[in-house]
Amino acid sequence: MHSTRQTIIFVFIMTAIVALVLSFMSTGLKPVHDKNEAVYNKKAILSAVKDQIGDGFDALTDDQISDIFTKQIEQKVMDMEGGFISKEDVMAAGYKGGMAENLDMAKEKKKPESDRLLPVYIYTADDNKKYYIFNVRGNGLWDEIWGNIAFESDLNTIAGVSFDHKAETPGLGAEIKDNKDWAGQFIGKKIYADDGMYKSVGVIKGGAKDPVHEVDGISGATITADGVAEMMKRGLKYYEPFIKMSKKG
Repeated sequence: MHSTRQTIIFVFIMTAIVALVLSFMSTGLKPVHDKNEAVYNKKAILSAVKDQIGDGFDALTDDQISDIFTKQIEQKVMDMEGGFISKEDVMAAGYKGGMAENLDMAKEKKKPESDRLLPVYIYTADDNKKYYIFNVRGNGLWDEIWGNIAFESDLNTIAGVSFDHKAETPGLGAEIKDNKDWAGQFIGKKIYADDGMYKSVGVIKGGAKDPVHEVDGISGATITADGVAEMMKRGLKYYEPFIKMSKKG
């Protein structure tokens, strides 16, 4: 019969071995995880202009996504005053790589508004038309939600959107990501009124009445839909300094 001491030694050795194996797997798989996460992020950004990329977008491989992103996306990092900051300054802010795609938007959301950094992605389509993609982040029913909003060159008309979430309910709040027809309602909507005043796009329970600035809500997911409307109104407003400067010059 084994003594208590032998049992303790055995448990200690096995625990140490398991810890070493898990540590090795975590370290060894990190590059793969980081690469997959980077491609996922790039695809989410490009999803906002999927109609401009073409019908085969959903079937694109990881390599094709990365190739499009490299060749047709110009990425910049903006401060809250609408100016672009250097790669070196982005790295000094704690982001290895210094590119817009390296920003951690969940981390930026926790900063005071005046200190935040925002990504700006400029997609050049095959016909040389340019589209501007902005990132917005907010809260749904259970946790954070976010989206990429693409604009025509007028920086007013929405060309496409892609939304995602951390923990919304499948079939309800999760429809912001899963229901492509619902997301498609945003195409053609405008964030500025005819008089030039900022208005954004509302998500209306019971059905949109304003064909320019409203989309239908999501049945059974009022809080998530309200969260989308709030993050659109607040998040796109952050980009207004850049929009105004771009239109001036």
